[in-house]
Amino acid sequence: MTSVAMYFQVHQPFRLRKFSFFDRETDPWKRYFDHEKNEKIFRRVASKCYYPANEIILDLVERTEGKFRVTFSLTGTFIEQAEMYEPELIESFRELVKTGAVEMLDETYYHSFAALWDWEEFKEQVRLHRKKMWELFRTRPQAFRNTEGLFFNELGKELEKMGYKGAVVEGADRVLGWRSPNYVYRPVGAKIKILPRNYRLSDDVGFRFASPEWKEYPLTAEKYAAWLKASGGDVIGIFMDYETFGEHMWPVTGIFEFLKALPFEVFRNGMDFVTVSEAFDRYPARDELNYDPPVTWADMDRDLSAWLSNELQWAAFNKVKGLKSIVLKVGDSKAKHIWRLLQTSDHFYYMSLKYNQDGDIHAYFRNEAFDTPYDAFMTYMNTLQHFEDLLVDRLRESGPAEGRTPQQ
Repeated sequence: MTSVAMYFQVHQPFRLRKFSFFDRETDPWKRYFDHEKNEKIFRRVASKCYYPANEIILDLVERTEGKFRVTFSLTGTFIEQAEMYEPELIESFRELVKTGAVEMLDETYYHSFAALWDWEEFKEQVRLHRKKMWELFRTRPQAFRNTEGLFFNELGKELEKMGYKGAVVEGADRVLGWRSPNYVYRPVGAKIKILPRNYRLSDDVGFRFASPEWKEYPLTAEKYAAWLKASGGDVIGIFMDYETFGEHMWPVTGIFEFLKALPFEVFRNGMDFVTVSEAFDRYPARDELNYDPPVTWADMDRDLSAWLSNELQWAAFNKVKGLKSIVLKVGDSKAKHIWRLLQTSDHFYYMSLKYNQDGDIHAYFRNEAFDTPYDAFMTYMNTLQHFEDLLVDRLRESGPAEGRTPQQ
């Protein structure tokens, strides 16, 4: 029997305010982040996606007596905004977890690329996420999903040391070669298991579902379930942004009706559903895959180029990395929190200079915050510079007694 593992990423970043050095606001939390815009966007997406989709999934789990099973990961930045703007939404996710049919994965709390440059920082952000999962849902995730699906061999080794069963990864053609994505594998150099995303079948829903130009339009649950059956293998990883339902694909497209009907069509075709951890428990690793260089789930290239491919992005990334030592010297929890919020991958995504289809997708997300990549870059760099100056002033005022030596 072939299983289907449906996984949904739930994320909202703290978008930045357009920075002005003439702003008289002295509180960095209020000065750097556009709370009015973040609240407006969050409430809109909660209304269009999170609440109705959660309601549908809960109903499907109950109607199928737990046979419909799904997996989520919620970023820390999403959770913080939910707590600030829509606390009832946390309870909605809590009800899903209580069914026993919904699994939560771990990831970096701040949706960052800390794994690329600092294992200590990476592990701290994962620890914070893990702590939040226990506080909210009384669950300790057994599987992992890194920011934007980023995975590489060394990360597999680290996750194994951290005790995870496995991780979800992108099923990139250059990694799989002749292999099907519909199996559990292991990365080079580690025993931990990995479950690739079947990007073709995932993107049929996540990107092509509402496109009249697509030759398979309209996509019905009956047709899609038949594709899943024909795809074969042990377990098919269908991974996408949760905002697909109701936000990226509006209700008028029929996306909610598709979701409501899909489980029953999957069962009718002789398949079942598993959570990600259940896939690792049920199925053996069929082969070893080499994730070197790193792979992500974004753009046609499925690499880091969505966030780190031009001079703007690299300058911003190196600048925020360089603030680690001074942030730690200040030793203030609020300063650490702001610094980590500035590591969120979305900030670099907005600076992409890509064009054509990839560029259109970047613009779709960037336009919620900035007009152009250059606006995003200037706001980000001005914010970082102001933050650095603030930290330097704090250290100067505190003096050697606060952890600095006279040479510093």
